[in-house]
Amino acid sequence: METRRKPQLSFAEGLIAEEVSDLWEDWMRPADQVLDDDQLLTTVYEALAQRRPKSRTRGRLGTPAEVVLRLLLLKHIRNWSYEVVEREVRANLVYRSFTRVGGGKVPDDTVMNKWALALGPEVIENIHKRVVAIAQEKKVVAGRRMRVDTTVVETNIHYPTDSSLLGDGVRVLTRAMKRIATIAGDAGAKLRDRSRSVKYRILEIGRAARSKGGIGKEKLQQGYRQLLAATSRVVGQAKRFSREIEAGVKTSADVFKQATLEGLRKELDIMVPRVRQVIEQARGRVLGGDIHVPEKLLSIFEPSTEIIRKGKASKPTEFGKLVKIQEAENQIITAYEVYEKRPSDSALLIPAIEAHEAQLGCVPRLVAGDAGFYSASNEKAAHEKGVKRVSIPNRNTKSDERKREQKKPWFRNGQKWRTGCEGRISVLKRRHGLNRCRDRGDRGMRRWVGFAVIADNLINIGRVLTRKSKPIIPATV
Repeated sequence: METRRKPQLSFAEGLIAEEVSDLWEDWMRPADQVLDDDQLLTTVYEALAQRRPKSRTRGRLGTPAEVVLRLLLLKHIRNWSYEVVEREVRANLVYRSFTRVGGGKVPDDTVMNKWALALGPEVIENIHKRVVAIAQEKKVVAGRRMRVDTTVVETNIHYPTDSSLLGDGVRVLTRAMKRIATIAGDAGAKLRDRSRSVKYRILEIGRAARSKGGIGKEKLQQGYRQLLAATSRVVGQAKRFSREIEAGVKTSADVFKQATLEGLRKELDIMVPRVRQVIEQARGRVLGGDIHVPEKLLSIFEPSTEIIRKGKASKPTEFGKLVKIQEAENQIITAYEVYEKRPSDSALLIPAIEAHEAQLGCVPRLVAGDAGFYSASNEKAAHEKGVKRVSIPNRNTKSDERKREQKKPWFRNGQKWRTGCEGRISVLKRRHGLNRCRDRGDRGMRRWVGFAVIADNLINIGRVLTRKSKPIIPATV
């Protein structure tokens, strides 16, 4: 049975909370008050209650919604794994007090993972909007200024090469077929394990790729031909296994084992088309010389991963998803978005202004962005929406009037303020784990980014409110 809040603290928990009250970090007290909002807890409670039809009224008492929310946010505030969250909260009285666990048992790390899946990206986005609304109520953010930038959040994949992707496909399909053979026994087609020969072919390809000259190229193509042939045979065998499970050839009398077989069949049906796509693109690139493959598959585990080049000297090519981050005053992130397909930055400016207005109820007086967001139509549309000053440089202009406009103090100050967005993205990546998403799939990416943004907002809201609450000491002469 789901609950919103934890019951009243016991006498011992009250003593512990009093003893560690002066050990809290400066941002924690205001953040604690923000997370105590009834609307936030109701949002989490309703999401958890959707897991079972009668979760609100039946069953043993579950973890309160306030504890769930705080534990999940603490994970991203500290950029920990679920295992580390469990260990640190168990050992630290400050974290026990902040997360409202108190003297109770800390939930298992696997349970926390299930909570995150239950909330989903839509609920997390609603939580973020409510946190920003609370910041506006507390006058932390007013919405008079807006800056926007984009970054790449990498998916959790290895560097994609054709040979490694083929090896991944063989490994996954063979592993599933071994489990099927263990459950179904000798019925139907027999499994032939080609994992070892595929591994040797991958090693040969690696050695040939490092050698120079025509001989190395011939060895490379020969290795790929053998690897492609072996992978094709594994794919054909996986298709036979899937058909035999569907036809009832490979079956089990045990209900649970039969359900496992059906799950493995679905896994094969998902992976076989992906591996076949890898085969086709590897054959076209290595043997056919076609390096421009549309919709190239970069991972059989994260098929939506994109190749993104943003011109960074340290990392010219990134594999992941494009994410938009927009801020207002006091480094508060007012909106974020993960894009399925990478758009041009210039197409994001007007939607960003509209999102700012929808969240804060006003159009910003100043909008700042880098040159990628510039277009004459964007600048005109922004002014029509009520934006008074648009500090977005046009690097290609030859107009003397435009050059003089970009040298005015307000424009330069806007660009100086805009650079803070790059610093905010750097903090999100270093402090909150936005450099690489550890969750799987598009929903996992949106969930990961949302939690990181909320975690950063909580720290900034807490610091601003702490700074405001401190008395101003007049300077002595």
